[in-house]
Amino acid sequence: MIPGAAPVLFHVGPLPVTNSMVCTWIVAALIFVIIRATTWRVTEVPGGGQNVMEMLVEGWSGLMGDILEPKVTRWVFPFATTFFIFIIISNFVDLIPGVGTIGFGAPDKNSSLPFAIDHVARPFFRPPTTDANLTVAMAGLFLLMNLFWALRYNGPWGLVRHIFGVKMKTGKWAFPFFLLLFFFVGLMDVLSIVLVRPVALAMRLYGNIFGGENMLHMMLNNKSFILSVISALPFYFYEVFVCILQAFVFALLTIAFVGTICTPMDEEH
Repeated sequence: MIPGAAPVLFHVGPLPVTNSMVCTWIVAALIFVIIRATTWRVTEVPGGGQNVMEMLVEGWSGLMGDILEPKVTRWVFPFATTFFIFIIISNFVDLIPGVGTIGFGAPDKNSSLPFAIDHVARPFFRPPTTDANLTVAMAGLFLLMNLFWALRYNGPWGLVRHIFGVKMKTGKWAFPFFLLLFFFVGLMDVLSIVLVRPVALAMRLYGNIFGGENMLHMMLNNKSFILSVISALPFYFYEVFVCILQAFVFALLTIAFVGTICTPMDEEH
């Protein structure tokens, strides 16, 4: 089984550097290189990498335009698209041979190879999204940005009315009852915004990718090499689908969550 905590490889002063942090830096550098390479010479008729990037941009822009107002789309688009690109590449790191299987460990005395080890205790690399610290940090960043956009869209008093206000027409005598009712509904909404939604974002992504990595690790550690390959190959292709799906779901949920709080009150019902 793969440990839940990412092993520390070295320290930079007092800062411990884990294998998942190293992978995160590599993914960030890879994204920068890909973006620069595909947009270095933008032409009127796109081709190759530029065409792929334009398809990605237009696809996400169109999707957000169906959910959010134009001005909210302009705010959220860079954020959600960056999340999608970063997460999908981080997830695919899980499927690269050698990730999680090359690193420090006890020497294998029965092997004739000079650097053979019996068991990898501290792998050099670990997929970033299998570290709960990263997924929680991304969810926390989304929470801060979501609150910022909510205040920017509604204003402080407008946000209070959006959450706790009575969202239906009522008679004069029934209004106090519905005011109390929607106050408790608003409390649950606050709990959802500041806790439930970020936790759901973080744990869904972490649980799916970490669980998939553990399954592949167990399948590939059979004594028989042929049996390992036969058992892991179908699950490997399934993990490709899961990696794409989880990146899409995370980014889509951030858009949907913003849409629930950056919506005019008269459009909610």
